[in-house]
Amino acid sequence: METELTGRIVTPGDPGYEEARTNLNLFHAKYPDIIVFCQNEQDVINALTYAREREIPFRIRGGRHSYLNLSSIDQGMVIDLSDINHVKVEGDMAEVGPGADLERVYKKLWKHRLALPAGTEFSVGVTGLTTGGGIGYLSRVFGLTCDLLKSVRIVLADGKTGAKAVAADRKNHPGLFWAIRGGGAANFGIITSLKFKVKPIGEVSIFTVDWDFDHFEDVYQTWQTWAPFTDEKLTSSIELKTKKQDTLTAEGQYIGPKEELIKLIQPLIKQTDPRSVKVAEVPFNRAFKYFNYPAGNEPAYFKRSGSFVHQLIPPRGIAIMKKFLENSPNDDNVIWQQALAGAVQEKSPSETAFFHRKALIAQEYNSTWKHEHLARRNVIWVEALRKQMAPYTQGDYVNWPDLSIHDWPTSYYGDNFERLREVKTEVDPYNVFHFPQSIPPL
Repeated sequence: METELTGRIVTPGDPGYEEARTNLNLFHAKYPDIIVFCQNEQDVINALTYAREREIPFRIRGGRHSYLNLSSIDQGMVIDLSDINHVKVEGDMAEVGPGADLERVYKKLWKHRLALPAGTEFSVGVTGLTTGGGIGYLSRVFGLTCDLLKSVRIVLADGKTGAKAVAADRKNHPGLFWAIRGGGAANFGIITSLKFKVKPIGEVSIFTVDWDFDHFEDVYQTWQTWAPFTDEKLTSSIELKTKKQDTLTAEGQYIGPKEELIKLIQPLIKQTDPRSVKVAEVPFNRAFKYFNYPAGNEPAYFKRSGSFVHQLIPPRGIAIMKKFLENSPNDDNVIWQQALAGAVQEKSPSETAFFHRKALIAQEYNSTWKHEHLARRNVIWVEALRKQMAPYTQGDYVNWPDLSIHDWPTSYYGDNFERLREVKTEVDPYNVFHFPQSIPPL
């Protein structure tokens, strides 16, 4: 007897189909035949079993932030987890549903004066962020999001057509637990619950510094020689905008008083000529609202790629970034960077599947446009920028996937790739969980 679907089902022709199928990236839109909004773990088991019994291709979706729309599919099934979005706090532990977004998690934790090191855009799904690593404004003091993950429940393929849920932590399925902390859970199964050890937090200090584009070389050189090496309680990012926007912006968050932050940012502002400097001491909930990027939460056409900086970018590399921003196909394109090091480096590259522990900076190349017909020149801009910067960078962040990267196993996973394949072979020998650039079994 074949398994039946349970949960909330949406198919083409249903009134809510357009909203249900739409992901954050409108570029290369997908049109699935079935979207299953699971309400609990059993719905997930039923959906996976249903798809396997009928040989229906499927994808797993949480926050809809998959940059390449890899969480959706044409003509197949989307197993959507967004309705399983609980956040339960007990002491210094938080249990989070796989569909919870950052806004829900941050607000619930703040009620207990607790925090999780994670990203900035409210609509980002916590599961995808965590299992790819998880970079944010608390990374240098608390580590990556995956570093605070203590256990998960995950639905695996079972036999030739079935599905089963297991717990994974350091004692139970330790290889799988290692793999999903940086290797992306969608390669191995469907997470239905995550448990984190969360951190106490209260007041923080934040800053924003703006410069004119004409100061590009001095600003970037000063920022990159300062941000990865300053006090670990301070995490900073920089947004390099196009020449037409005429703005370079550095921001950051410090776990400490305003007076100390003002001292810490002196090397950044004394050696440059800022247009404006803003510093404030605020409750953490005001800080995460301040850094939330509203445009990043709304569907748009975009192309993203990225890289890691292990050694400071020399003048030639800085000149390349400036040239691309002077010749951008639209005004909205940016190069965004965030300082790493600090607590991120406290674990070795092999302790979790997140390989890029030694990087000083994470770098993202962003292009956004308003109409489908503008895609080609914007995509070319991103891919050309990445290739031009390749001599000065290493690898890429798996949460910023890019199908134009040919050696993606090394780029995303470095020396951890073969071990990830071993785990894949153990838990998914039939390669049930596959998609472009998914980890293959041995």
